[in-house]
Amino acid sequence: MTIPKTLHISIIIPTLNEENDLESLLSSLQAYPGIEIIVTDGGSSDRTLDIARRYPARVVSGPAGRACQLNRGAGQASGDILLFLHCDTTLPEEFPVHVRNVLAQPETVAGAFRLRLNATGWAYRLIEMGANIRTRLLRLPYGDQALFIRKNNFIRAGGFPEQPLLEDLEMIRRVKRIGRIRISSEYAITSARRWRQLGTIRTTLVNQVILVGYLCGIKAEKLARLYWRE
Repeated sequence: MTIPKTLHISIIIPTLNEENDLESLLSSLQAYPGIEIIVTDGGSSDRTLDIARRYPARVVSGPAGRACQLNRGAGQASGDILLFLHCDTTLPEEFPVHVRNVLAQPETVAGAFRLRLNATGWAYRLIEMGANIRTRLLRLPYGDQALFIRKNNFIRAGGFPEQPLLEDLEMIRRVKRIGRIRISSEYAITSARRWRQLGTIRTTLVNQVILVGYLCGIKAEKLARLYWRE
């Protein structure tokens, strides 16, 4: 099966006080004409909205919360393919080609890119390696890997569950019941700022505890308190 090049891609970017990263992201996306850009804001009090309105992007505002912001943006999208992009994540060059090639694979309903962090040092390489092994073996990519999916399959899966944490993981788990998740050989480069702030070992341990706890059935609300406390 092949996906026609005419299929339209909508990029959905959730924001909340993202003035430091949004401008460079929107500037980079201008190199790809025909791509719909939707900035779905959760009540920014900085220059985020002013920056968004300087670019050919649709701006949607509403209550904060990544899941509800992503769903709100998806509801406004006109594209056949939805790509969910964090402000601090950079897509690979010619990403529309890679997205379409992944979704053209048999039985594929969604995909993501491999993870790379924008930091030097062996600790970050180990973090990337672990994330990419998890993604390859379990087919459980996270939101910082730029998830993409056909809009009809996103609707069929019920969108993102409006929970305070791991909404990306839960959405992917739902999508896996519909068909295959495939990972591009290309890399999305994401910010290492959380690892820098808290330390690589501490951040990795917290992330793994939260993941295991969630897969064991602990409520996302309870895990969110641990995440934000850290």
